[in-house]
Amino acid sequence: MFVGHYAASLALKRVEKKASLGLLFLGAQFVDILFFPLVLLGIERINMIKNYTQSTHFELAYMPYTHSLLAAFLCAGGIYLTFRVLFKTTQSIALVMGLAVLSHWFFDWFVHTPDLPLWSDESRKLGLGLWNNALATYALEAALLGAGLWLYLRSTTANTPSGKYGMGLFVIVLLLINAVNIFGPATSESEASLAISALVMYFAFAATAHWLDTKRC
Repeated sequence: MFVGHYAASLALKRVEKKASLGLLFLGAQFVDILFFPLVLLGIERINMIKNYTQSTHFELAYMPYTHSLLAAFLCAGGIYLTFRVLFKTTQSIALVMGLAVLSHWFFDWFVHTPDLPLWSDESRKLGLGLWNNALATYALEAALLGAGLWLYLRSTTANTPSGKYGMGLFVIVLLLINAVNIFGPATSESEASLAISALVMYFAFAATAHWLDTKRC
């Protein structure tokens, strides 16, 4: 899953309005933000295979340190403690940040082929395999993101014209990018180019979400 992960960020902003939407965007992709540097270091592995599924051009071959269920809970707990103890935020802000991180695994479960380990690479691997149906994958991500946007807009109020229209336009852009990602040809020919482009997008999306969120209250 790609942009559908941000549905959790938008929904969690409704739970705790003082949480940073930009940080919630990073939290929802935190697992992948760890995964791609580990790929570049050769610790976890991704194999570039054109049309591996209808929606992807890669095989997630080895990723127990980031994409196992155990790792998801450990990452979520680590983020919670970081915000609660190190950054000294309120418990509710720390909690929604941890939940944003944890949501990644459960959203991935819908679309991944069975490649999500429970704890180690030798443990049972889960995934409903929705990636094998490109239309269903896109529809699910669009529905999730639309629902997250609806919750976000109902819980916040625009204080500028960009605040009134910006987030809706941003979600449309995310859906257009996702359409190219799912239905378009392979754009990355190597693990390195995929990793770098993904990381750039994660941080660019988070920065945009943060800026737009400042236009609402």
